[in-house]
Amino acid sequence: MELLSPSFERREVLAKNALALAHVGDGVFELMVRTKICASGTLTNAVQHRRVLGYVSAEAQAVSAARVLPFLDEEEREFFMRGRNAHTGTVPRHASHADYHAATGLEALFGALWLLGRRERLEELFEIACQEGAK
Repeated sequence: MELLSPSFERREVLAKNALALAHVGDGVFELMVRTKICASGTLTNAVQHRRVLGYVSAEAQAVSAARVLPFLDEEEREFFMRGRNAHTGTVPRHASHADYHAATGLEALFGALWLLGRRERLEELFEIACQEGAK
């Protein structure tokens, strides 16, 4: 298995727990954000960190989720809903329940697409998610 370019079978991804998909998707989404910010020019580490947080907080990811939802096909919507409806246990103090669950849905979607090897679709959805910039 290639870790940097996985290509799981659909049945394998469907067998994964929604929170496992979200765990992978969290890393994928953050890496995409960090790459986008790095490409935007020379910034200090502190500025880069603040900009990244503007995209990866639960509140910002909930906004991103709302942006991408109208563009999802049925399978993608199912991955999102599995993540959104997953029982996460606790919710961080700085996030509302609704935002945290929407963010988990977005992360599960990104995790599923990553594992399926759908890089082009990930980039399309990432551009939609970030088109109006960070919060």
